[in-house]
Amino acid sequence: QVQLVESGGGLVQPGGSLRLSCAASGSIFNMYVLGWYRQAPGKQRDMVALISSGGITDYADSVKGRFTISRDAAKNTGYLQMNSLKPEDTGVYYCTLLGLGVWGQGTLVTVSS
Repeated sequence: QVQLVESGGGLVQPGGSLRLSCAASGSIFNMYVLGWYRQAPGKQRDMVALISSGGITDYADSVKGRFTISRDAAKNTGYLQMNSLKPEDTGVYYCTLLGLGVWGQGTLVTVSS
């Protein structure tokens, strides 16, 4: 069973940047669409970005032009580069492999001055 571990969250000022990582155990990581989701306090978990094994990407409208999703097949790791962060980007960020039902434990991102 594959396991996912997120890292890279923290406290950042508005306008700042963070890069989240999602490390996976097992080679099946490269067979699935990788997704980043976030859950703001008191809200549902929403899709932020997706990337297929072939590199096709999709983004929520709220992060287009600011966030970039990528993956490194050799390292079984996915990334979410977040630039121009806004307070409304605050939340717990989770990575998942679509269709597999596996989620990481989440990493907290707080955007505040």
